[in-house]
Amino acid sequence: MRAFATLSLILATATNGWGAPAAIYAVAKEATPVLNRAAIPSALAERDGCGQVRALEFVALPGTVFSVSGELQAGGVTVYRVSSDDYPYPSAGGYFVDSRSVRLEADRPGERWRALPAKAEIVAAMKRRVGTGYVWGGNVAGGVAERRGEGGSRILAGVDCSGLLYEATDGYTPRNTSSLTTYGKGVAIAGKGATAIAAMLRPLDLIVWPGHVLIAIDGDRVIESRLVCGNPTQGVRIRNAAAALAEIMRTRQPVDAINRGKGEFVVRRWYESAAVDR
Repeated sequence: MRAFATLSLILATATNGWGAPAAIYAVAKEATPVLNRAAIPSALAERDGCGQVRALEFVALPGTVFSVSGELQAGGVTVYRVSSDDYPYPSAGGYFVDSRSVRLEADRPGERWRALPAKAEIVAAMKRRVGTGYVWGGNVAGGVAERRGEGGSRILAGVDCSGLLYEATDGYTPRNTSSLTTYGKGVAIAGKGATAIAAMLRPLDLIVWPGHVLIAIDGDRVIESRLVCGNPTQGVRIRNAAAALAEIMRTRQPVDAINRGKGEFVVRRWYESAAVDR
């Protein structure tokens, strides 16, 4: 009890304009939305023209460790400003979680356990998501518990493109397409056509650029979660690899490494090296 009393005191003295308390940590008790806005209740209620919560960054899996740098009352909810090794991307505004979804710790806990599933298990998990709706920042297809009311309803049910892979690998892979463009080893595709590139793909290879990723699942098919505005159920679908590549190459060129970012895509082969490192 003394440790938690101390935590409360430190946080209470650090809330004036997001003060910086001594090292305080939190652990996700459940699937926890991480937002880029502090006003979590109102941010979760806001949708853009395609029905998406653009304030959502990702959904932290149970056991995810956060460093807490302050707290704030927003809409009657205590919100923590946090950072996490599970989402190591810079943010000028910061990242925020609902305090009710985490537990505080005085000492830094061990990081969430990451175990890379077998290749066949990852492919099967993604294929089970076919027909799942697209959710910006989503990586828990079943959604998370809604905090309003007592009905036990779920929100944010669905996955985005990198979230599809993140969920299937139990949070082992990067949660950002920009990181996926350098994940694993590059496949030499510069100057090749769609059919030739498709023939080179192995299961779990990534066709990726900053903003989107498609994942190879077998010799001639890829899977993706794609937002089609006005049709939120479009989401996860399987496509012919050569046809998908031909569509991509109408506006992007294949390169061996992302240089300019715009108008390019790469193929990354990651599973073998990740399996060795695990």
